[in-house]
Amino acid sequence: MVYTPGAVSDQPRKTIRVVAAVVERDGRYLITQRRANAVLPHLWEFPGGRVEERETDAEALRREMGERLGATVSVGELISFVSHPYEKYTVDLYLYQCELADDEALSCEAVQDFRWVTSDEFDRYPFTPADEASMNELLGEG
Repeated sequence: MVYTPGAVSDQPRKTIRVVAAVVERDGRYLITQRRANAVLPHLWEFPGGRVEERETDAEALRREMGERLGATVSVGELISFVSHPYEKYTVDLYLYQCELADDEALSCEAVQDFRWVTSDEFDRYPFTPADEASMNELLGEG
C-alpha cells in the first residue's frame, strides 16, 4: 500500500458523544458562546460538553453546566439527537430538556458569554454546525 498525503483513510471516523442542555425560561433559551481558544471559537451553542468515559449523559450535563456556568441543573428527557460530521471527527449531539436550580445565578466560568434569547433571535447568533442542525430539528426546519 502506498501512502498518499491527503488520501482518504480507511480508518473509521472518531465519534465524540456530546450532550447539551435546552434550558427555557419565560420563552427564552439559554445559549453560550465558546471561548477564543476553543475549537470553533466565538460560536454559540446550547450549553454542555463532551461525555467522559464511564459517565452517563445526565452526569456529564450536570458536570459541564457546573464547570461552564457555575450552574446546578436537573436533567429531563432527551428531546433531540443529531450526528454531524466535521473534517476529522463526527459529533453525536444529544439535547436534553433541563431546568436550572431555583434562582440560579449564572457566571462565565468556562464560556466567553451567555444569553437568554427567543427562538426568533437564534438567527442573530452564529451557532456551531451541530447546534444549528439541532435547532433546525427542534424548530421543524430540518
